[in-house]
Amino acid sequence: MSTTFPDVPPPQDLHDLYRDHHGWLQGWLRKRLGDRERAADIAQDTFLRLLVSRRLPALGEGRLYLAQIARNLVIDQWRRQRIEQAYLDSFAALPEPELPSLETRAMIIETLLQIDAMLDAMPAKVREAFLLSQFEGLTYPQIAERLQVSVSSVQKYMQRAITACYQVLYAE
Repeated sequence: MSTTFPDVPPPQDLHDLYRDHHGWLQGWLRKRLGDRERAADIAQDTFLRLLVSRRLPALGEGRLYLAQIARNLVIDQWRRQRIEQAYLDSFAALPEPELPSLETRAMIIETLLQIDAMLDAMPAKVREAFLLSQFEGLTYPQIAERLQVSVSSVQKYMQRAITACYQVLYAE
């Protein structure tokens, strides 16, 4: 259970949490990641995320709360690395003059990460209907048959998916 503070967590409370658990969190991450520097980075990012969220764990729940934040950061990092590697692999066969600039690559990777997060947030059938439509070119009746749902369900799934795309595209 977390306590929400109106502005920023009281400095002393955050300081105490950092003092009491930072070393433990770094060691916990180091065991799981096998990399001292990544563990240190993620431990710092964990406390930064805590500061930005303006939330502190309830008394006695510090390690559990910090571990959950750190786990989520590790998953985000792995997801980002997987997406970046797949993107870079797609350029392996291109001649040098056709490669996009570093700035363009960074923008594309950020867009791919947004799309990945959007797809991940969709319910399974909505995501599957969207992917079947966009990548396999299936019609709504074909998608309905594949998913064993009605065509009107597919229409609703696609409306939700397109709304999610619109929100990513026009979010500020």
